[in-house]
Amino acid sequence: MRVMMLSWEYPPRVVGGLARHVQELSRAMASAFEVHAVTCSVEGAGALGRDRGVWVHRTDPIGPCVDEFMPWAMQLSHAILARAFRVARETGPFDIVHAHDWTMALAGAGVKRELGLPLVATIHATEWGRNGGLCNPMQRRISDLEWFLCYEAWRVIVCSSHMQNEVGAVFGLPIDKVRVIPNGVDADQFEQARAYRGTGASPSSNESIILFVGRLVREKGVHTLIEAMPKILSYWPRARLIVAGRGPAEGSLRDLAASLGLGGRVSLVGFVPDDERNRLYGMAAAAVVPSLYEPFGITALEAMAAGTPLIAADTGGLAQIVRDGVNGWRFYAGNPNSLADAVLHVLHCPEAAGQIAEVARREVLSTYDWSAIARKTRDVYEEVLKETAAPEEAIAR
Repeated sequence: MRVMMLSWEYPPRVVGGLARHVQELSRAMASAFEVHAVTCSVEGAGALGRDRGVWVHRTDPIGPCVDEFMPWAMQLSHAILARAFRVARETGPFDIVHAHDWTMALAGAGVKRELGLPLVATIHATEWGRNGGLCNPMQRRISDLEWFLCYEAWRVIVCSSHMQNEVGAVFGLPIDKVRVIPNGVDADQFEQARAYRGTGASPSSNESIILFVGRLVREKGVHTLIEAMPKILSYWPRARLIVAGRGPAEGSLRDLAASLGLGGRVSLVGFVPDDERNRLYGMAAAAVVPSLYEPFGITALEAMAAGTPLIAADTGGLAQIVRDGVNGWRFYAGNPNSLADAVLHVLHCPEAAGQIAEVARREVLSTYDWSAIARKTRDVYEEVLKETAAPEEAIAR
């Protein structure tokens, strides 16, 4: 089987969890299939490369340089469509095309129509969910593209039953068009973190590190975590919050920490490479995923794989991954007091926290392995190919 993946980001271009998802899924599938990923160019990477068996084709957006994301995304979508045609012309016919999120809606539909390929789509999140509704013309336009991608696809993959309900409610998708396949994590990448596992304190001080890793946007709830710090510090003065990531909310988060008088107790360290991320996971007494909206939560799996005690908001897919007191701890989303209580419980009970973190790590190895996720995705492909080969029979069923 020859598979074409379409994604606006692919490492080393990493903006959010989508890039890691597409890379790890493509790598895992490349052991059995020929996988070609068509994506955006990035400095330091050539127009054609290999990534653990995956052929990676990169292209620049078509048109003049623009600052706004929506027109840039449309320019990129047209460029990826053109590059996909070229790849098919030069390497031979494909069996299926798999498009990820709204930025690839037009490209996915174009490849489907012009090359006669069945289209599978993965919806990683919805604009409606990210914003608690559609509040301006750009959000409505993005939501329209998400609907269009779902409409054009033969099957739609989502990462949790929460997302299955969401795409059903927002886009009116019939349940038999949607398949739930969880996100995964490469646990081997986080073995390095376990080498730092000890007391949950920085080796150079007596601090207890609380860690957040992710994009700095409001939906990730970092402001809730910062607002919880005064209570945490009142009961555990040695606590220190490290925020690893970048995004448009960085300035407001710095202002919030300053207004609460947190000083050196909160450090926003920007984007960190994988080695530094793993070191922080290993040193942390707790990793917190405080999202207000979260279809799944790959960073939660990262913390679990690293053996770091996990504290997560009880929202979206996180509520399905994290079972309170079993493989982590949950708190009321958006509630700083509830979050602080969960953190303090972990800090005061390090032995119990370590035992639960070990349960979580074993669960990652058995449930969220990329090879298993690739097999489930392959099953969806085979299902689609069988139905599209005999559409009348499928419709009759």
